[in-house]
Amino acid sequence: MAILRRVLLRRQSLSGAIPAEIGVLGEAAERALARELVFGVMRHYYRLDFYLRRLLERPLKAKDGDVRCVLLLGLYQLSAMRLPAYAAVNSTVELARVLRKPWARGLINGVLRQFQRQAEALARAAEDDEQAAADHPLWLLQRLQAAWPAQWRDIVAANNRRAPMVLRVNRRRQSRADYLQRLARAGLEASALPLVEDAVMLARPCDVERLPDFASGAVSVQDGAAQLAAALLAPEPGQRVLDACAAPGGKTAHILERWPQVEVVAVERDPQRLQRVHETLARLGFVAELHEADAAEPASWWDGRPFQRILLDVPCSASGVIRRNPDIKYLRRDGDIATLAREQERILEAAWSLLAPGGRLLYVTCSVLPQENHQRIGAFLASHSEAREWPLPGQWGRACAFGRQILPGEQDMDGFYYACLHKSE
Repeated sequence: MAILRRVLLRRQSLSGAIPAEIGVLGEAAERALARELVFGVMRHYYRLDFYLRRLLERPLKAKDGDVRCVLLLGLYQLSAMRLPAYAAVNSTVELARVLRKPWARGLINGVLRQFQRQAEALARAAEDDEQAAADHPLWLLQRLQAAWPAQWRDIVAANNRRAPMVLRVNRRRQSRADYLQRLARAGLEASALPLVEDAVMLARPCDVERLPDFASGAVSVQDGAAQLAAALLAPEPGQRVLDACAAPGGKTAHILERWPQVEVVAVERDPQRLQRVHETLARLGFVAELHEADAAEPASWWDGRPFQRILLDVPCSASGVIRRNPDIKYLRRDGDIATLAREQERILEAAWSLLAPGGRLLYVTCSVLPQENHQRIGAFLASHSEAREWPLPGQWGRACAFGRQILPGEQDMDGFYYACLHKSE
């Protein structure tokens, strides 16, 4: 419940809320159950909220947001988990004891038992409510429908499914084929992701401690779409490479795994996220020049030497990775898209000034919205005569006006956008 309170009441991300609260749970099974509950509630928040609004005689007061969190947990257990109904009701009512609101236990018990009686009727009613049926906020549905009129239903369905666990094999340690054999010997079923050279997809997610030699850097957890970045950037030995928005460091590390002879500079303005870059590189045994700074303000960190390759994984709506981060549906707002687009423009303009003539800049988002993707690149090309689009190799995703887009779930990958820009000599 504490994790949900952070997300729903304080608008903190799951990635920030879980580490802050999960430590109080000692057993691995307890931690796994907590993750299942909070991810499940956020994945199906709009349907659960629909149920709750129908079941309550009057809305809860703002000060009783904690009671609402408990009710959502109970409704998720009853509607989506394979638990005996009595166990779900009893455990949820018992959870209400920590609220120190004696009246809440009776309310929670009554609402959950009423749901048991009305579950089928409520499920039918939810299908007639656009937001509840899709388990997406209306503003996002409208944007998806406008951007992808033929694919939006598939995007919604993929967003509401659990994402597979995908690994990146460190080719400096072993081949992908060798690591697949090691996984098999460890009792972990896995397969190669066809379009991504170093990617392995597990049949079932597991704790990283079970992965052979994870701690010593043999493998990392990274979606296949994100793994495309290093190959598309394709630096040459001796070149300077900038990873301009580097956290959590997976792409930085992948570049060094494939091209150890390049000089990598990684910039990240959030100190906690920069620490993750440090940890990622340390586990893998790599060294890069790290800066805690705003990539869009190079005067504070740049030494004046241009870069031959720039990886620009800009801040975005993350609308392409909702299946991994279902809280995005709740935390994002429609007005955020214009704000993010302005920030993307600011960073792109600054990074372009650092690129050497003849160099290439790879623009990346984990968004499916054109305002952050091909429209942003189109506007940049229109205002920079020295820039031209560089063709992207491979048979992945789909061509846009500029760049290529992978939609969530396509080819077992997250939703990512890539475009490559070349600066004329």
